[in-house]
Amino acid sequence: MKMIRICNIIAELCSEIIRSCSDDSVFVKYGCLSPKRRSEMLRDISENIGSLFTVSSEGEDLHLHIRQLKKDDLDDKLYDEIGEYISVLKDRSEIFTMIALVQVIDEAMKDLLLEKIREYQTDDFSVVLNTNRETTGIGLLPRCSCVWERKHRLSHSYNRLDNYLFHFLLIENSILGELIDKHIFLPDDMFHDFSVKNQLKIAASAVRAEKHFAYDYYTRNDIQCFSVSYDKTKAEKDNEEIWRMIGESGNNSCDIIVFPEALANCETDEYIRQRIISLPSEDQNKIPSLIILPSVVDKNMNTVTVLDRFGNVICRQNKQYPFCLEHDGTVWLEDIRTNMVVNILHYEGIGRIAILICKDFLTTKYMEQLMRCFKLTLIIVPSFSTGSYDFCQSFDVCAHDDCNVIWINTCAAMEKGKEANFENIGYVRKRIGRNDDDSQKLCEMPACEGAFAGKCNSHCIYFETIRGV
Repeated sequence: MKMIRICNIIAELCSEIIRSCSDDSVFVKYGCLSPKRRSEMLRDISENIGSLFTVSSEGEDLHLHIRQLKKDDLDDKLYDEIGEYISVLKDRSEIFTMIALVQVIDEAMKDLLLEKIREYQTDDFSVVLNTNRETTGIGLLPRCSCVWERKHRLSHSYNRLDNYLFHFLLIENSILGELIDKHIFLPDDMFHDFSVKNQLKIAASAVRAEKHFAYDYYTRNDIQCFSVSYDKTKAEKDNEEIWRMIGESGNNSCDIIVFPEALANCETDEYIRQRIISLPSEDQNKIPSLIILPSVVDKNMNTVTVLDRFGNVICRQNKQYPFCLEHDGTVWLEDIRTNMVVNILHYEGIGRIAILICKDFLTTKYMEQLMRCFKLTLIIVPSFSTGSYDFCQSFDVCAHDDCNVIWINTCAAMEKGKEANFENIGYVRKRIGRNDDDSQKLCEMPACEGAFAGKCNSHCIYFETIRGV
């Protein structure tokens, strides 16, 4: 309850600042304030809310230091002081000092927010810290750090309040729109040795060169639609192939394995789960920590299931935007619907992960909406694409905002005459350090030599490592 109350106060303050800053140049000017003005604001805050600071002396000079709050510090006295001071700042229209106050509280709550992350890691999913999201238009969560994310990320791209927050993740409903956000804080032991190595080893598999489904074409309400009908006789063999790739990625000590879109079937989830569950515990620990199964199209939903190495379902992500397919000289719409839910996976050191299925990633407005709203640090893109769309162009948009991308396609999507589009079947786009070899930022997954001749080597798996910068 104590945590909720202070988070409600912060959400109200953030909402007031955002409403008052119709001109976003305010945030630019705030970043350019003189040291003298900053010192004056901190002294003013400390005189009104002394419990947020400690004081040290150096000769005749006194220095203010933001102190880390404990749960016992969250009392009525602190709430009253903050509330009364905010009222004064509103009356004075002191927008810069309001921003400084949010920064001070953000820093003062660093340890409490780390504790909250550990608490959230034991939940199936988590809700925002404040209960006044509907009235303020602001949601607050603890912000997981990321080893490849710059401290002042986005400050050159967007002029926003959260450019100055490092421990709170500020979610603006005005950016989220009609989407429903679901947050999963992954357990702290999810990724082996990550805290020591600061790196993730990725596996990606295009699985096979044949699509074991057919397209059904029909018209609904004057709209030409298509859906997918799976060949059930191939289900067992397909699932065995997927399991073999999971096993191989585990033998190569991979943390994450990613598969393409549409190559699962209605039995895949349970088949893989049971194979994992039946393993001895020592073998389960060799399975990748995060398994992004191929999506399955069923009941007008295109869904990716995410499993952990013990066979537990972490989440199921639905595709949001349907693909348009050319057939017989006309265009047909993928007949899917969405529940509008976007799953965000949080992990300390990795940041925030989202899965954007094929067309979702190419829908630039949607992709940027999620990146801005959640400060994504890793996007996973399962695709079933003929290669006519250049995913690489969108990779650079993500890299500019410190967000790495894993994209995997499949040779099963190859069409005659478009073989040149399949020179690479996948990519990992990484943010690299300024002194690193530039060739390391876009890691290619070349198709096998027999792919263009219809001679799939049935051993399509690629490995790449994402490191801290």
